Formats: sequence, C-alpha cells, structure tokens
Amino acid sequence: MDGRTGFRYPAGMPRFAFRIEYHGGPFCGWQRQAGGLPSVQQAVEEALARLEPGEHRIAAAGRTDAGVHATGQVAHADLAKAWEPFRLSQALNWHLKPLPVAVTDCAIVADDFHARFSAVERRYLFRLVARRAPVTHDRGLVWQVPKAPDLAAMQAGAAHLVGRHDFTTFRSAMCQADSPVKTLDEISIAELDYPGGREFRFTLRARSFLHNQVRSIVGTLERVGAGSWRPGDVAAALEARTRAACGPVSPPDGLYLTGVGYPEGPFG
Repeated sequence: MDGRTGFRYPAGMPRFAFRIEYHGGPFCGWQRQAGGLPSVQQAVEEALARLEPGEHRIAAAGRTDAGVHATGQVAHADLAKAWEPFRLSQALNWHLKPLPVAVTDCAIVADDFHARFSAVERRYLFRLVARRAPVTHDRGLVWQVPKAPDLAAMQAGAAHLVGRHDFTTFRSAMCQADSPVKTLDEISIAELDYPGGREFRFTLRARSFLHNQVRSIVGTLERVGAGSWRPGDVAAALEARTRAACGPVSPPDGLYLTGVGYPEGPFG
C-alpha cells in the first residue's frame, strides 16, 4: 500500500500515471520514430529503462506532432517495482537530463486506467505573437506574425466551429481517425500585452481532436483576423467538407497540450 495515498497496489505490475511537460523543438513528436529519430516517448522510455532495465512501452493521451509542446501531457506505464510516486518522478527527471522533458507529477493508478482511452477531454493552447521585432525569449514557443489580427473578427469566425460538426476541412489528409465528426466544446481567444507587440491566446477543448485540427483552425482564423477571410467564410469552409477549403496550417511552434481530463483525475 502507498502510505501517502492509501492506494493498495494491484497484485500484478503496478501502473503509474505521469504528467509530463516538454519543449517540442528538439523532437520529431511524441511518438517513437523509426530510424532512431528523437521523440519524447523514446526519451521517457529510455529513462525508465535506466531505473528498471528492459524494454518499456508507455501510452500517452495525445500524440503531439514535431515541434508541438506540452505542459500537461499524461502517459502511463507498468513497472515491476512498487515505487513511491514522488521518488519515481524525481529519478526519471534525473535521467531525462539535459533533454527539455520533465515529469511534473506521478501517481499510482488502477490497472484499467489508460492515458489515452480513459481520457474524456483534451485541452490545447495556441500562442500567436504579433510584433515586428523577432521574438527572442519565446523563439520556438510562439507563432509570430508582423501585424496584430482583429480579435473580434477571429472570435466571430471561431463561433462557427463550436459544437458537433464534420471537420473534414480542418483535418490532415493523413488523418487516420475513423470519422471526421468531432464535438468542439470550446474555442476562446484572448488578447494580452506582449513586449513590443500583442499576444493572442487560443484555447480549445474537446474530448479528442483530429490530426492537425487545432493548427488548421488557428491558421484559418489568423487569416480572418488579417482581413483575408470574412468570419462567415469559416462557416462556408466547414460546410465544404474538403481539405482544399481550409486556410493555411499554422506552424507547430505556438501549440501546447495543456491538460487531459479523466472521470477521476489520477493526480488528485
């Protein structure tokens, strides 16, 4: 039994959930890649192997693309040893150095918990910065454009996307999802001060997303804010149900997986 949580360890291999934060710049995405290309999954699995020698496979709530960041990715793994969760997280962080990956929380979970299939919500943040001078401290962490977009226009365009729709227009041609129909529970946009310019933060929330859906939506809404599209053009693009009707896809730099929701949160 874990003395901190009172959780009784399963009879078999104990299962652990991890909240993981990472800078996506050095990686080819979350998912382990053929040919040894660097991935966040591989980095965490190799850290686990330093603690418990052998092959490890972890499952995550979101398979983020190359260059996409996370502050609240959730993954799980089965281990042989009944580690105290805090000590396990600290040991993993030691072995993850100097990579920009950190385990920010760890918990023992039931053996039927699955980071991906148990999730009921995923939350993303996209940061867009408008200023003339190149960003320095946020380089690789935001999408930079030279002119501030019209916030009200983008909000009007975004309103057409909330709810249950066929999002064929806003998914990658390589998307492997069985259906393009998704329910977008929230898309909100806020404007903030930023040194020498303005920052626009897009918050999107849904049970699940299609491949490239968030970046396709943000890239299209930026065109609305720039005046190249009208807000109503977003509704027309959605109804077209063809990838050709989508606006440009935003770069990955500004995208963050910020949280994953479960019926019972594993981290308390």
